[in-house]
Amino acid sequence: MEGSTLKNNITISVRDLVEFILRSGDIDNRKKGGRQDVALMLEGAKIHRMIQQRMGSDYSAEVYLKKVIELDGFDIVIEGRADGIIKNGDGYVIDEIKTMYMDLDRIKEPIPVHLAQAKCYAAIFSEQNDLEEITVRMTYVNQISYDTRYFHETYTKKEIAAWFFALLEKYERWARFRFEFKKIRDESIGAVSFPFEYREGQKELTAQVYRTIYHSRKLFLEAPTGTGKTVSTVFPSVKALGESLADKIFYLTAKTITRTVASECFDILRQQGLRLKSVIITAKERICPLEKPDCNPEACDRARGHFDRINDAMYDLITSADSLTREVIEEYAERHMVCPFELSLDMSLFCDAVICDYNYVFDPNVYLRRFFADAVQGRYIFLVDEAHNLVGRGMEMYSAEMYKEKILELKRLVKGTDRRLDTALGNVNRKLLSLKRECENVLVLDGADDIVMALNRLMGRLETFLDEQEKFAHMDEVWDMYFDVRHFLNMYGNMGEDDYRIYCGYSEEGDFLVKLKCINPKKSLRERLLKGRSTIFFSATLLPVGYYKDMLGAQEGDYEVYAHSAFDPGKLGLFIAGDVSTKYTKRNRTQYGRIAGHISAICGARPGNYMVFFPSHAFLLNVYNAYIDDNPNTDARIIVQKNVMTESEREDFLAEFEKGEGTLIAFCVMGGIFAEGIDLKNDSLIGALVVGTGLPMVCEERRILKEAYDEQGLDGFDYAYRYPGMNKVLQAAGRVIRTVDDVGVVVLLDERFTLGEYIRMFPREWKSREMINVDNAAEKIGSFWDKWYGC
Repeated sequence: MEGSTLKNNITISVRDLVEFILRSGDIDNRKKGGRQDVALMLEGAKIHRMIQQRMGSDYSAEVYLKKVIELDGFDIVIEGRADGIIKNGDGYVIDEIKTMYMDLDRIKEPIPVHLAQAKCYAAIFSEQNDLEEITVRMTYVNQISYDTRYFHETYTKKEIAAWFFALLEKYERWARFRFEFKKIRDESIGAVSFPFEYREGQKELTAQVYRTIYHSRKLFLEAPTGTGKTVSTVFPSVKALGESLADKIFYLTAKTITRTVASECFDILRQQGLRLKSVIITAKERICPLEKPDCNPEACDRARGHFDRINDAMYDLITSADSLTREVIEEYAERHMVCPFELSLDMSLFCDAVICDYNYVFDPNVYLRRFFADAVQGRYIFLVDEAHNLVGRGMEMYSAEMYKEKILELKRLVKGTDRRLDTALGNVNRKLLSLKRECENVLVLDGADDIVMALNRLMGRLETFLDEQEKFAHMDEVWDMYFDVRHFLNMYGNMGEDDYRIYCGYSEEGDFLVKLKCINPKKSLRERLLKGRSTIFFSATLLPVGYYKDMLGAQEGDYEVYAHSAFDPGKLGLFIAGDVSTKYTKRNRTQYGRIAGHISAICGARPGNYMVFFPSHAFLLNVYNAYIDDNPNTDARIIVQKNVMTESEREDFLAEFEKGEGTLIAFCVMGGIFAEGIDLKNDSLIGALVVGTGLPMVCEERRILKEAYDEQGLDGFDYAYRYPGMNKVLQAAGRVIRTVDDVGVVVLLDERFTLGEYIRMFPREWKSREMINVDNAAEKIGSFWDKWYGC
C-alpha cells in the first residue's frame, strides 16, 4: 500500500486499500498465500491483453477510475485501473482478470481480496454513472491452457456504496495521520539548513541533485571520498519532499554499513528539528527471533494471528517514533507479538524514507510490490549508493537457471506421493537430458521454448501440490523448485534479444544447467526506476561513466557530474610497480616472490597498517607463503582474510586495525568483504597495495558475455573484463584516504597499469604517480613519508 500525498490529497490505489484494510489471520509459509502476498500471484500481463483484445466493441480495457472523498482539511483519493468494463443490454459489468497456474476447478468462489478490488471499481463507476445496480465479473484464467472460469455478483447502488464507504471508514484514521504528519514534516523541512560548512564544490553538488529531482531526471554522480556524498544527496532530497516534488525517498545500498551511514545522516538533520519518518529494512534472516525463519503458526507464536494484530502494532509505532531502526522495530514487534520483518515492510508504507538493500526495489522476486506492482506511477526519489555494485547485482537478479540434478532430486522425493507432479518433473528432465547429450562443454541456444512449455506444465502441478500437501516432509524442496521455476518463466517472458543470452553447460560441481544470462540489466532497471520521479546514482568509482550509464539505463537528458574532492591530492602517494605481472601465464614462484618483496619494502618504509588486495584467494595464499618464506623473522603482524568468515570473525579482523601497534599487514581479496564499505580513518590504514588488475576469471560465461558485447558493437573485453576489474581496483585503493587529515600510499602492482587503456580509467585525483620496482620501492615510498613526517 502506498499513500501518496500531494498538497491536501492522500492518494491510495484500490489494490493497496483492500490488501491493507481487509487482511487477517496467520502468516503461514506452508500455503502459497503465506510465502507471497496476493500481489505476487502472476498477473500474466500478456494474457490480460489477449483476453481484452478478443472482447467485442462493448468492452473497454484498462479503464482508469478515481474517487475523491472530501474530509475536513484534506481529500482521500482512491485510484486504479479496472481490467475491463462491459456495456450490455442489462447495464454494466466490471471485469477483474486474474491469471494462475493452478487447476481452475479448485476455485469454488472468488478469492476475497480479488473480489474486493472489483467491488471498489464497481462502487466508483456506479456512483459516477448513477447506476441503480452493477455487476462484478471475476475472470480467472489458467496460465497454461488459457481455460477460463467466471464468477458473477450483482449489487444494488445502496449495497455497493455501503460496502465501499465502510471500507473507507476503516482507512480514514491512517489517512488523517498521514495528512497531519505531513504538515508537521513539511514545516520542519522548511526550517532545516545544510548541517555542515560547505566544502569546495559541495553546494553546487547539492544544487545539482535538487535540479535533477526537479526535472525528473537521473544523475550519475562520480563522488570521490571526501565529497560528503551521503548528506549531499539526502539533504536536497529531503528539501524536495518539503516542496511536494516527491512523496518518498528510497535510499538503496548493497551493504549494511552504508545503511547505517544513511540513517545517521537523517539523524543529523533531526538534530535541527527535522520531523521525518525513516525505516531500515533488515533481512528476514537477521531480524527473525527464531534461529531460522519458519513462518507458520505451529513454529512461531508471532505468525499465529499476525495479521489480526499488525495494524494496531503499526499505528502504535508510527505515532511513537520517527527513526525506525532495527532495534526499534524489534521492540515494537515484541510488544505486539508480530513478525519484525513484516512489521518493517509495512512501516515503509507510512515512512518518508526507506533505507534498504537494492533487492527491495529491483529484484523481481523480492521487490516491494506495495510500491511497484501497480501500473500507477509513484512519486519516489531513488538514491542509489555505491551504484557501481548495481551492474553486477542487476545481471544476477535478472538471470535465471534450471538444474537437471535438482529436478531429478525432487522427482525422487515426490515419487509415490503425487503421480502427476512426478510426471511433470520427468518431462522437464527429458528436455534437459536431450540438451545434455548435445552439450560437451557449453552450448549457446537460440531459445528454450520446449523447456519453457514443460516448465509451464510443471508450474501448474507445483501449485496444486502446494495447496494439497501442506504436511509433505520435504516441503522446503518443493518451495525452492516453485520459486526457481517461477523466476525462470518470468525472466524468459521478459527477456529481449539484446539483453540476454541463453546457454546450457555445467556448474563447477558438474551439475548440468540451462541458464538465461542477463548481459545488460538496463531494460529491467529502467522499468523499475520509471516507477519513481528521479534517480541519483552515486559512487566513488563510476568510471568510465559511459559504461555505467549504458548498464544502468540512462536516457537522453540525464545528467552526469564528477564531484570535486576536498582532499589534498598530494596526501596520497600513488606508485606503480611495472616489474610485476599477474597474468595467468606468468604466475610462478618468481613472481610471487617479487610481489612479496614489494610488500616487505613498502610496508617496511613506515610502521602502520596496510592492506594488500589480491585477485583471488588462491593467489593470496601463494604470495602469503612466499612472504613468510622470505621474511621468517618479520616483526609485522600478519592477518589473512579467510574464504568464509563469520560476522564475529570479520569484526575481529577489523579490530586489529585499531590496536595501533607496530606494523600490520592484512592479506585480502579484491572485491571481497574488506575491499569496500569499510571506513578506516586517520592512522587506522596508511597504505593499500593492489595486486593485479582485478579482471574476472576467464570462463565460458565470460566468453559468452564478451562475444555478446562484441556483436552489439561494443568493446567486449572492456565490458566483460576490464571495466568490472578496474572497479575492484579503484574500490580497494579507496580504502586509504577517508578524511582531510589522512595521508597514505596506494601501490598498483602490475605492468598493465602502465598501459593507456588502464590509465584512462584512473580518477582525476591520480594525476601524479611514480614508477617503482622491487629494488627502489623502499627508497621511493620512504621519500614520500619523509615529505610529510620528516626523517
